[in-house]
This record gives sequence, C-alpha cells and structure tokens, in this order.
Amino acid sequence: MKLRPEIPEVLYKRSLISWVWTSNLKLQSVLLAIIMVTVAVRVLPLEMQKKIINQAIGLKRLDLLLMYCGYYLACVVAASGLKYAINALQTYIGQQSLLDLRKKLYAHILTLPMSFFRKASPGMVVSSLISEVANTGEFVGQAIAVPVTNLLTLLAFAGYLFYLNPLMAIISMALYPIAILVIPALQRRANAANKERVDTGRKLSTLISETISGIHEIHANASFKLESARFGGWAEKLCRIRVVWNLYKFSIKVSNNFFQNLGPFVLFLVGGYLAINGRFDLGALVAFLSANEKLYDPWKELMDFYQTWQDASVSYGRIMEYFEGDPEFLAEPDEPREPLPLDGSVVAKDLVFEVPGGIQLLKGVSLDVKPGEQVALVGFSGSGKSTLALCLCQILKYTAGTAQLSGLDIDALPKSDIADNMGIVSQHPFIFEGSIKDNLLYSINARREAHGVTGEAGVPSLDEIIAVVQQVGLFTDILRFALNSVFKEGKKEHLVKKVVRIREAYHEGHGESLADSVEFFDPTRYLYYSSVAENLIFGTPARDDLDPERLTTNPFFVSFLHDAGLKMLLVQTGAELATKTVDILKDVPSPDATFFEQTPITADEFDTYRDLSGRLARLRLHKLPPDDERLLLTLALRFTPGVHSIVDLSPILEGLLLSGRAMFAERIETDLPGAVTFFRREHYLYSMTVMDNILFGRIKTTSPKILDQIQKTIVSLLIEEDMLERVLEIGLDFQVGSMGDRLSGGQRQKVALARAFLKEPPMLILDEATSALDNASQTRIQNLLETKWKGDSTVISVVHRLDTIKNFDKVAVMKAGRIVETGSYAALMEKKGMLYELVHGASGRG
Repeated sequence: MKLRPEIPEVLYKRSLISWVWTSNLKLQSVLLAIIMVTVAVRVLPLEMQKKIINQAIGLKRLDLLLMYCGYYLACVVAASGLKYAINALQTYIGQQSLLDLRKKLYAHILTLPMSFFRKASPGMVVSSLISEVANTGEFVGQAIAVPVTNLLTLLAFAGYLFYLNPLMAIISMALYPIAILVIPALQRRANAANKERVDTGRKLSTLISETISGIHEIHANASFKLESARFGGWAEKLCRIRVVWNLYKFSIKVSNNFFQNLGPFVLFLVGGYLAINGRFDLGALVAFLSANEKLYDPWKELMDFYQTWQDASVSYGRIMEYFEGDPEFLAEPDEPREPLPLDGSVVAKDLVFEVPGGIQLLKGVSLDVKPGEQVALVGFSGSGKSTLALCLCQILKYTAGTAQLSGLDIDALPKSDIADNMGIVSQHPFIFEGSIKDNLLYSINARREAHGVTGEAGVPSLDEIIAVVQQVGLFTDILRFALNSVFKEGKKEHLVKKVVRIREAYHEGHGESLADSVEFFDPTRYLYYSSVAENLIFGTPARDDLDPERLTTNPFFVSFLHDAGLKMLLVQTGAELATKTVDILKDVPSPDATFFEQTPITADEFDTYRDLSGRLARLRLHKLPPDDERLLLTLALRFTPGVHSIVDLSPILEGLLLSGRAMFAERIETDLPGAVTFFRREHYLYSMTVMDNILFGRIKTTSPKILDQIQKTIVSLLIEEDMLERVLEIGLDFQVGSMGDRLSGGQRQKVALARAFLKEPPMLILDEATSALDNASQTRIQNLLETKWKGDSTVISVVHRLDTIKNFDKVAVMKAGRIVETGSYAALMEKKGMLYELVHGASGRG
C-alpha cells in the first residue's frame, strides 16, 4: 500500500496583498461605509467657513453665525468620532491578520525539514515571528482604509477647490506631479537600505543567539573580547545602515513638507492678487486656503502609507524567502480517519541518505525487523547508526532506496500515524518548559489535540504515571522534588494538616532511632547544627531585616543583644574564630574550599579577616571601630558548633544563648508581632520545605545510607497516611525550567523514556537513550526492555554500551554507512567479525 502525500497551502508563495483580501471582509465593508460618511463630513466645514465670513460676518447676522458655527462644530465632532472608529477598525483588522499570519507561519515553520533547522538560527526565527511580521499587520489594517479615505478626501477637496476657483485649483495641483516623481525615487533608495538593514539585523540576531547558546564555551575559553569584537563589528555595520535608511526616510518627509509649504506661498501670491482686484471674495479665499492646507493631510497620509507598504513588502518578502520550503512528510492523512495500526515490522532495502556536498551517511543499508523483535544498532562513531534510526522514524528523509513499516512506505506515511505508533527517545531529549507531568504527557496530549479528543479520555491515570516513573527510576527524583516543595500560606491546607500529623508520627516512631542523625528542634535545647543566629531566632523570619546575614545591621536585633548581655560575648567569640582561622590558614599558599568547612569564614572573606586579625593584636575589643565590631559579630552569628569545629562553644555562652532565645521570643511578640514564625511542633512552617516540616530538625550527616533510611521512613509514613499519591502529584508539578535546565542529564533522559513508555507504542526507537544514566539506571531500563516490552513492541536501539546487547534478538553492526554483519550476539561473537573487534576494543575506524 502506498500513500501519496499532498502539500497543503503554500504559504511562502502568498503575496502581501493576498492578506488584505482574506482579512475580515464584513468589517472592511463597514469600514468603507464609515469612510464615505467621513469624507462628506470633512468637506462640509470648508463651506461653513466661507458662509461664516461672507454671509454671517459680512451681513452682520448673529443668527447665521450661530447656525453655521453649530454646523461646523457638529462636523468637527462627527469627523473626530468617525476617524476614531476608522482607526479602531483598521487596527483590529490589522492585528487579526497579523495573528493569522503568525499562526500560519509558525505552523509552516514547524513542518519544515530538519535540514532547515540545522542552518536556521533560533534568534532569526524568533525575530521573524515577533518583530519583522509586525509591519505586515500594520499594512493590512491600513490597506483599504488609508488609501480609500485619503483618495476620496483628495478628490473631494480638489473638487471643492475647482468649485471655488478653477485657476487657483490648477495652480495648486501643479506641484503634485513633481512630488510624485521625487518621492518614489527616494523611496526606492530607502527600500534598498531597508533590505540591507533587515539582513544585517538577522545576522546580528543569529550571532547573539549563538553566543548565548555557547556561553559555556565562551566562559571556558575566556573569549569575552573576541565575542565582543564580533558583536561590535556587526553592531557598527547595522548602525551605519540604519543611519542611511533613516536619512532617506527623512529626505522623503522633508521633500513632502517642502511641497506642502510651497503651496500656500503660491496661493497667497495669486489669490491675494485676485482678491485685491475684486475677482475673488475674501470668504472664498479663506475657504480655498483652508481646503488647500487640508489637502496635504490626505496627501501626507498617503505618503506615509506608501512608506509602510514598502517597508512591509521588504520585510514580508525577506521572511517568505527565508522560510521557503515544503514539508518532507504529510502531517495528517488527506481524509479524517482512525490511526493506522502498525505491527512494528520494519523492512529497509538499499537505503541511502545523502547530505549536501554529495556525502552519503548511509550507503545502501538493508534491514529486516519482525514485529516484537529487539534490534541493537552498534558501530564506531560516525558509522551511521543514529542516521538510520532517524530515517526509520521519519525525522530524516532518506535519499534513495525503500523503507517500510508494516508494509507501508515510511516516506509516504502521515506523521500522525508515525506518532501514534512509535515512541522515540534521543540521546539528548528536549524537555519543554513547564512541569514534569506536562512533559510526561506531551506525546499523549499532542495526539489528543490532533484527534480532537476532549476531557480526560486517553489520559493515563495517576497510578499509571507513577508506575512508569517507578519503572524508569524517576520515582525518587519526583519524591525529592515534592519533599523539597514550599507551600504558600493558605494553600494546600488539607495537606498541611496531614504533614503535621506525619511529623508527630515520625517523631514518635523514629525520634530515638534517628537521634544520632537528626537534631530535632527543641525549644529547651541548644541546636549544635544550627547557627548562633538561628538558635536565637528559633524560627523563620517573615521580614528581610531579620535574615541571619543582615542581623548585624538591624538596630532592633543589636539592641536586643546588648540588653541580653550577649553582644560583647559574641564579639569575643567572633574574634576567637577569626584569630584561630587566620593562624591556621595564613601560611597555606592557596587554601581551597575544604579548608574553610570548619570555620564560618568563607574563602572570599579570608583577606578581610586576616587584616582584622592584625588589628586585634594591637587593639582591645572595646576599642574596635564599629565596622570591625560588626564583622566579628557577623562571624559569631554564623558560628555552627556541630560544623565549625575550629572553636568550641563554651557552656556559659550556650546557657546565655538559650536564655536569649526566650527573651528574643518575648520581645518579638511585644514589639514586632508576626515578624518571626517560631518552631512549634503543632504548627506548619510555611517558609520551610515539606521534608523539613516532617523532620522538624537538621540532618547531621551527608551519608547516603542515612539519607536513604530517612527517606524510606518518610515514604512509609506517607503511605500509612494515604498521602503518597498527593505528595507525588506535587512532585509531578515541579517546574523543570527553560529547556529542562533544572533537571540533570540523567533526569531528562528518564523523563523522555517515561514519555515514550506511557504511550505503550508498538515500536520504540532509542537513540543512545540511556547514555546519561548511571550503571544502575541503565541496567534497570535494559531489564525493563527485556521483560515488559519483550515480544510486545519492536525495539530498535542505538547502543553505546556493548555489555547491554547480549539479550537483544538481533545485533546489526555498522561501519562507514553500511551494515557489515547482522545476527544474534552469540553468533556474531562466535564468528569473530566486526562485533568481536568492537567488544574487545579493536581500534578500527567506522
């Protein structure tokens, strides 16, 4: 069976004018009707001017003056209202056309071949869709309203001028042919400069996009000056071009204004002569001059429209030229139908894939895969493994030969059928901005959208999603995201109460067994794994000025320390910390971060405290300047005895700090109520994570074994409280960031694998889909393929680790774009051919 794709509407062949005729014709009709009325209303005030001077003023008739002035005012008000309506309608029509263009252009771009995206710049695509098409919408909105309004207005005013005085009308019109010759000539030069501006702007956008994408390399090579020079060169060129372009635009405006201002000079000269000789009455002269002046308004608007048209033509032409190209594959079937059920069989014969330059990446590849078989593609780098896989899943279009899925030509199948029957996982999967759940359901939601499915039909249940994330090893990550979530106060109150209940159960059931690993918050005990500041506050501050790092600049807190008798004791402790740290590290050439783990002084601060230590040797503490005292106080407030073993916490200071904790709580309640949420077992702490709320303490160790034990006890309590699924839902809502940058490489691959497995497709294409996973996770995925998917789905896997291919039904070994041997792992190893060389580390090249 052969399906023949049909190319849809060829967007890039559409002319700019075609968007005018496909805009909202009903609104365009309304617009034309308003324009007709507007033109009449704009001419009537001119006649009123003449009548006011000749009849009302000339005859000294107050009644006529009031009547004509009333008519004049009514026309002015009506013209203003109608002009607003015209502008509103043309803006709406233009924006709707722009919306239509953006949607169709975006849809067209998405279907372009992979070869386009290899050379296209993301910055260029963004610039085209957002900024460069904008003047197209502006033109379409004006395309009917502006020329029709102003041409009719010109004709009406010109007719009125001839009605007043044919001779002066001819003189007035004589300047326009000259303007029509000069202005288009200048516009042609402006267009050429505009084209160069657009092209240079695109190159600059490409450079910026490339720089941002390669920022790691720039930092690694410290190539800041090189990149700045590259950017500066193009920016200077764009600057020069924009100057030339704007000068031509200004020349057009200056020329237009010159002709506009020259007209009244001629008319004053001729009209004044006629009026002096009694051949032109004063009212008619005033009306004529007013009409002539107003004649330049529509003329100017026509010139502006002409410039808008030319700018839009340049931008539109460049955009359509850039995105010229047809889809390689049909997106949807010609007629609506159910997806074709494919059985997973693959037959490729003499498959060739050639790139520009005549280089063949595949050279006559033949492969036969039966439904449910699992095939590993192996070979040296550059042998064509990934290229073959991408041709079989319709990402790349092969150049020659044939390839079929279930007896149907791959190049003729609609992409919708491929998507319905195939799960694809690449080595570097793309993760979209949004939640983990959004990404897991991406493929399913895409097919539901394509088939017009609404509601919850076809959406996997939460249990099904959890089952799949467990299979790929993503469960622990999602649970950690959930436990590290922070609830906003007033939100998720039903979960908050359960978390507090779990906290109580956790402390009752595991408090004693975890006492050596977790230091629980206890208002009667000093916390050795919390800083001095945290011990005093014993809660989470709601105000920025009570943040531990800002306490020394907070007058309220410093006053409290003084009243509690703690200030000088803490300054003394800070001095001891500074002195001992400097004594130990002063002779170390370049101390790294590990040296500073036992002291509250950071590596960046060491020089500051070394200088301070020198001053401490010469001055008594009570004579230190305020800034030095503040530095020592900062150090003491950071002091965490369980971590900073360089100094011991004296029993006297410990007792005073515990007393100070109680005093601080009393003072806060009195002076700053609500400024701190204190640690109370019965209260949920909204500034802390779910995990911290359950623990209600600080973990003393970084041992993976202890951390795993803590997590397992929490999971068991979540299950007992029937809360595990609710917590996992929170984890599934974790926002992954732009392009998944908040996930590790391994997590991104797990998400991509789960996304493909959730579809349960009859065929899986895995292109080094586990390359970023650790050994345990790779083994987990391989076991999953060999159990759950064995015999049910065809699996074609590009494999980079040869120790995972032993249980594949078939191994295809590739070299230099060809399959050089195919068979079971055992048979090929016994043959001692290419696979044998690969497994035993042969140095041949593919």
